[in-house]
Amino acid sequence: MDARFNMLDNEIAMKFFKRFANAGMVIQQSSLPKATQELVSLRASQINGCGWCIDMHTKEAVAAGESAVRLNLVAAWRESTVFTEAEQAALALAEEGTRLADAHQGVSDETWAQVRKHYDDDQIAALVALVALINAANRLAVIVHQRGGSYQPGMFAAAFD
Repeated sequence: MDARFNMLDNEIAMKFFKRFANAGMVIQQSSLPKATQELVSLRASQINGCGWCIDMHTKEAVAAGESAVRLNLVAAWRESTVFTEAEQAALALAEEGTRLADAHQGVSDETWAQVRKHYDDDQIAALVALVALINAANRLAVIVHQRGGSYQPGMFAAAFD
């Protein structure tokens, strides 16, 4: 099935995406490790069933040097040994921040304490913004049926300058 609507061919959508991309640049330029950014984006995208974003963040992670073993284990990170405690805290925050409707409390105090233990204030700000941004991106892509498979690393870099 083709996408329902080409967001990149619409003037209003392009204006929105340029601003969306600028928000993403703030996160990318933060001190939050790039590997953590991609792992968090991948996990939220898996939960939300966003093929486009899974494709994008898997390929961007590989391009940045991430291993296949770690990428293959993101969906089962609690049952693996390849993630640091800091990454586990970030993945827990990503899951709880993505599954807001599934838990009455949202992000648990335990998860928040682990995030505070491993990240400074700037990294936490970037992490919280990333969870919000990737969830928004997932929803945009899922609503218009943007399918995964055709993404190439860095393909939007010039389009949103």
